Amino acid sequence: MSRTHDDQPLLAVRNLSVTFSSRGTRPVRAVDEVSFEIRPGQHLGLVGESGSGKSVTSLAIMGLLPARSSKVEGEVLYAGRDLLSLGSKEMAGLRGKDIAMVFQDPMTSLNPVVKIGLQLTEVLRRHLGLDKKAATLRAIDLLEMVGIPDPARRVGEYPHQLSGGMRQRVLIAIALACEPKLLIADEPTTALDVTIQAQVLEVLKDLVADTNAALLMITHDLGVVAGLCDEVNVMYSGRIVESAARHELFATPRHPYTGGLLESIPRLDAGKGAPLRPIPGSPTQTLPWTQGCAFAPRCQNADETCRTVPPKLEPTGDRDLRCHHPLEAVRRDEVTA
Repeated sequence: MSRTHDDQPLLAVRNLSVTFSSRGTRPVRAVDEVSFEIRPGQHLGLVGESGSGKSVTSLAIMGLLPARSSKVEGEVLYAGRDLLSLGSKEMAGLRGKDIAMVFQDPMTSLNPVVKIGLQLTEVLRRHLGLDKKAATLRAIDLLEMVGIPDPARRVGEYPHQLSGGMRQRVLIAIALACEPKLLIADEPTTALDVTIQAQVLEVLKDLVADTNAALLMITHDLGVVAGLCDEVNVMYSGRIVESAARHELFATPRHPYTGGLLESIPRLDAGKGAPLRPIPGSPTQTLPWTQGCAFAPRCQNADETCRTVPPKLEPTGDRDLRCHHPLEAVRRDEVTA
């Protein structure tokens, strides 16, 4: 859902479900009826623990899931076209040009035996029709744009000759080379140290703002969401459990899982020796669920209804919420004052 943009959605994901199956094992539903919209220029965060279905959602949107072992259902509408109905050739024409993605690990995303410049020029020549010279000059400009020093020399280097932060900047340059309307960033700073993370995120934030691209930021880090996104969807065990504007979600979390995520963040003003407040239990590993709310085994508010009746994602005031017994609408700054 969206409350800050009035125009038509650029991307509309409707009842997206992804089920994996392999011989000898029962099917596992990793994403279950996920729906959200992203409008031009909007920055949407998709947040959750590892295994919540965030990355699978992004790969389904991009058409990058293995066809033999995955079943994708629902609709993924980009500018009114259902991406799930497109053939591989049509989808390849959109990827990199209209929709681009920054992946988690640059060492596995970049070809280790191909020079950086060639990996950039390949995208430019394929989608924009530039000749070799023009593409090379544009590649140098892109590397400079993402803050890589001496870009004219770097285009002739291989990925292993660059630091982790520089490799991630190269991925951002490749993703933004054709000025896509939608950028999907899947945990783009996970493999980097904290200082480099901040630098890369600042580059990403500035470039997305300059191009007015819509952004889907997939992360487990609420700090990243706070700095980049204007709306947040919280995922748990394959489902969106809460969707709200960023400032509302951080100030008044209503789903117990969202509240637990925020409470687990260490506070700078906490007294010496103050204990951390983890969410009890472990994430649900087996999907789909036979009954009830997936978070019920970890939730202090859970009762028999929670354990037997699956909650629906429904509009609740200023947000969408999937919970039988949501937290009281009390601002966190009032509680901690």
